[in-house]
Amino acid sequence: MFDRLEDLLIRFEEIMGELGEPTVTNNQERFRALMKEQSELTPIVEAYKEYKKSRQDIEDSLAMLEEESDADMREMLKEELNGAKKRVEELENTLKILLLPKDPNDDKNVIVEIRAGAGGDEAALFAAEVYRLYVHYAESQRWKVETMNVDEIGIGGMKEVNFMISGQGAYSKLKYESGVHRVQRVPETESGGRIHTSTISVAVMPEVDEDIDIVIEDKDIRIDVMRASGNGGQCVNTTDSAVRLTHYPTGIVVYSQTEKSQLQNKAKAFALLKAKLYDIEQQQRHDAEAELRRSQIGTGDRSEKIRTYNFPQGRVTDHRINLTLYKLDKIMNGDIQEIIDACIAADQSAKLAKMNEN
Repeated sequence: MFDRLEDLLIRFEEIMGELGEPTVTNNQERFRALMKEQSELTPIVEAYKEYKKSRQDIEDSLAMLEEESDADMREMLKEELNGAKKRVEELENTLKILLLPKDPNDDKNVIVEIRAGAGGDEAALFAAEVYRLYVHYAESQRWKVETMNVDEIGIGGMKEVNFMISGQGAYSKLKYESGVHRVQRVPETESGGRIHTSTISVAVMPEVDEDIDIVIEDKDIRIDVMRASGNGGQCVNTTDSAVRLTHYPTGIVVYSQTEKSQLQNKAKAFALLKAKLYDIEQQQRHDAEAELRRSQIGTGDRSEKIRTYNFPQGRVTDHRINLTLYKLDKIMNGDIQEIIDACIAADQSAKLAKMNEN
């Protein structure tokens, strides 16, 4: 590990030197690439420099203890020594986490799909609430939310909604939201006061950009255009602006109608289809790599029940990490950072344990 850290320190110093060269500052593409690499290396380099300083503090304290005879001074040196040793241990763990292999999708935007499952209208109502939950969370992160398609029911619910969240690190945080979310509560239409259980499924997929090669052959796709359904504006329901794509090899059908322009809806539909195809590819690779699965929280299966929202008790439980929080109102308003942080910590711990086994 420390040989690699020394190499990264050397590389960081090379980048800093190169960034000061006029030939680089005049080359915007090269400049951006170096700045990105510098940004990724900075937390590692800073932690490593502090680690080296703490190791030096230990050596200095030990040397001074050998020469010091005053009891009070020796006691003070021992306290400094213990503090430095504790800090070295903390920094070693930090560095191990920082050196864990990075998910190449972590910096990507995400496409989120929410589908109502068991529970009829109640599931659709909950799907709409969870959609708003993610919108509020995205706003707290200063991310942009763009709806791609929504299939609404008359009472304010959503059978399905697809939307894109754009922002730095969106996938790194939201990827833990994939799976089945269960709600337990008394529906407004329930006259007997009985608690019902409904479910929705959430799929979080990285946006497919130019560095990911997803080829869609013309022969494999059918494109249909039609008038949008549901509530619309001046042009939405009066022109053939909605686009439906059918992908024959997988049977995937995607639909986009939120834009007035057919071209814009077509672009959104293709972005959603590419994300779904890439997600299938990722799932197949994930299924084939049993060792990788064991290093991650949960099974990574879309059908896995990951979380329960119990309204009568005001609690939310994440079943993968055995975390229960009694602040359901805040969570439904987008305050999910504590859950996300706990999932990230659990994922890192599992990967560190896997690394130590090897």
